[in-house]
Amino acid sequence: MNRPSSLSGLSLAELEELFPALPRFRISQIYKWTTRGVRDFDCMTDIPNSLREELKTHFTLYSSAVENLYDDSDTKKIVVALKDGLKIEAVLLNDGKKRLTACLSTQAGCPSGCVFCKTGSMGFSRNLTCAEIVEQFIFLRNTVEREEKTEKSRHIIENIVIMGMGEPLLNMAHLRKAVAIFTESEGINFSKRRITVSTCGICASLFDIAENGPAIRLALSLTTADEPLRQKLMPVTIANPLQKVKEALILFQRNGGGRVTLETVLLGGVNTREEDAISIADFASGIDAVVNIIPWNPVAGLEFEGKPLREPETKEIEYFTRKLETLGMKVTKRLRKGRGIMGACGQLG
Repeated sequence: MNRPSSLSGLSLAELEELFPALPRFRISQIYKWTTRGVRDFDCMTDIPNSLREELKTHFTLYSSAVENLYDDSDTKKIVVALKDGLKIEAVLLNDGKKRLTACLSTQAGCPSGCVFCKTGSMGFSRNLTCAEIVEQFIFLRNTVEREEKTEKSRHIIENIVIMGMGEPLLNMAHLRKAVAIFTESEGINFSKRRITVSTCGICASLFDIAENGPAIRLALSLTTADEPLRQKLMPVTIANPLQKVKEALILFQRNGGGRVTLETVLLGGVNTREEDAISIADFASGIDAVVNIIPWNPVAGLEFEGKPLREPETKEIEYFTRKLETLGMKVTKRLRKGRGIMGACGQLG
């Protein structure tokens, strides 16, 4: 393997390959420290000083660093500076019951071009490395652990959602490796069933996950199943038709995958029609699915067909929800958290 500069994105097997002369237990110690989010090599207290000095000489712990932290009580957003000068964002969500969810990014910018998403308006810079994905989780967890020193109740990150900046399934190699590190029993030890990946529906990658894993949960950013409208709202879907997406989701569930979430960003006056609800119900036929309604979070300057996008009115949301329910759909509504720090769905960047 090529000699890495940082250790955070390395699997246990890669550390063994990197340090062939070290005994297995010592490799395991290093791995546990890096996945635990240790702040510097000197904190690796069960590792000999000579080895710590060698690690400090040849490696860094992390390839990125937190530049800013924004906090609006139930949501925290970190701005992460990458080594090439690019910046990404990750979010920590609190459901009000001390249950925390880490929302991570997989790309700097996004090539999907969804007209209702701030990240989509930025263009695409590059895929994130495995280390840059894993480090977001470590940085968010470290933020929580610092707070625990002054709080009696313990915060635990219970879920990871890959729903931040970028299209995860266009970065499959690094996504798959990051999931492996998250779920490695000797490291972070996260359950695959508590990791959800959100995608616009990249067909080739969906079939790959259905056949080869990882066994995570899937959320499809559907928005509408009216294909011509969806292609206007989400240009990446032109090359990924819904019929193929549905075939991949059915295969995913046939091979043991769980319930799929159909994320529907409601845009006032755009996709709140009866026919949009009917199209979603038709698409969901034959799939174990729940529709997650996400009222659009405002981003200045975003337009569709020459008109500024607007939030859906309460009556539009209620009508759309009732219509889906009368069509037999299970419906949930996304909690609107983080809007004050531009950390809500569609606002990152």
